[in-house]
Amino acid sequence: MKLSIVATLYQSADHIAEFHQRASAAAQQLVGDEYEIVLVNDGSPDNSLDVAVQLSEADEHVVVVDLSRNFGHHKAMMVGLEHANGEKVFLIDSDLEEEPEWLISFSEQMQTDQADVVFGTQKQRKGGWFERWSGFVYYSILNWLANVKHPRDITTARLMTRRYVDALLSHKEREIVISFLWIITGFKQSSQTVKKHKASSTTYSILKKVGHLTNAITSFSEAPLKIIFLCGVFIFIVAMANAAFLVVTRLFTSQPVDGWTSIMVSVWVLGGMIISFIGVIGIYLAKIFSETKQRPYVIVRDVYGKRRN
Repeated sequence: MKLSIVATLYQSADHIAEFHQRASAAAQQLVGDEYEIVLVNDGSPDNSLDVAVQLSEADEHVVVVDLSRNFGHHKAMMVGLEHANGEKVFLIDSDLEEEPEWLISFSEQMQTDQADVVFGTQKQRKGGWFERWSGFVYYSILNWLANVKHPRDITTARLMTRRYVDALLSHKEREIVISFLWIITGFKQSSQTVKKHKASSTTYSILKKVGHLTNAITSFSEAPLKIIFLCGVFIFIVAMANAAFLVVTRLFTSQPVDGWTSIMVSVWVLGGMIISFIGVIGIYLAKIFSETKQRPYVIVRDVYGKRRN
């Protein structure tokens, strides 16, 4: 098997047929008949599974992996990679915001650069001003706090060699942030500037984006814990300096120390900081708890289609 095309399905019923047609055409242009298309149904609430299964019955190149429920985009992508058999693996979203035809230009660049990965980078982030602004803030915070330098405005679409995919799958954590795993896996990686289309409304709400940011930072950075320590040291120094000032004022000026308002402000500020700091520590403890249970990060309900070697 020379090529595997991997895509996830979530509210994708309207796009599957066209995606299949275009992906098949690109694969045939590149490797002839030696390809497969692996579609992972991530608990889609529409009839994406039915449409995909029908394709697998009509086309022996199509394999459908049906998850037992919705586990999330990143975990579904990892499952797709686990079921891919190709010497090269093209990972892409199925909603047609990313063009299946990128496979051809990615392959040419991979050969020219002698790279193990070629991925897409948006010249300009799609969407309105809020999506672009939130994306800028997201990547700024991410690169400030994380230990990994994360490229801005990358796409899911990427062409990978077999050895890179095998190395990527060697990561065994349960709380998956796949974009960081792409980076820390290493190997030579090249980017290609692409234009991402807006074919459908996003399923990533602002709460999901904040949750993803929190998960990414706490999975790949200890910076929040260091910030807590530094804040504690700063507050201690300020408190000691203020205490020294009050003692000196009382001893040498005989002025009474009054400050009910300042005391209450201090109580509220410190109380809020303590609660938030405990929350940050709690997030890290929750991740440790999740990892130590060693539960499978996804459960596959069924696999449809003829497996090709």
